Amino acid sequence: MTAMRFGELLHWQWQGYAHTHQARSNLLLHIVLVPFFLAGNVVLVSGVVLLSWCLVLAGIVATVASIALQGRGHKVEANPPEPFTGVGNALLRIFLEQWITFPRFVLSGGWLHALRSAL
Repeated sequence: MTAMRFGELLHWQWQGYAHTHQARSNLLLHIVLVPFFLAGNVVLVSGVVLLSWCLVLAGIVATVASIALQGRGHKVEANPPEPFTGVGNALLRIFLEQWITFPRFVLSGGWLHALRSAL
């Protein structure tokens, strides 16, 4: 995957999203863990603003745990996501998936359709 602009990356991610999210267990993990990731991000930012190291640490733990468990969920997929090309690519793709692409997948009905279609 070559370097893409923000809009191109979102479009690319959306085009292949349903293809790489078909396994029932992965879909169920995502519906729980993406909100956990988002909450972790909010707690992390709140901790920075409030200068609370406890909140910062809790936010980091929630965020990292969410990503690690989602990564395990992707191991059961017949069609794994394209590998990251570097740290920047990984961070951008993860944040876009968590904050934009997965919520869009849920709100569009794609998640429920995939869950009902899962074997």
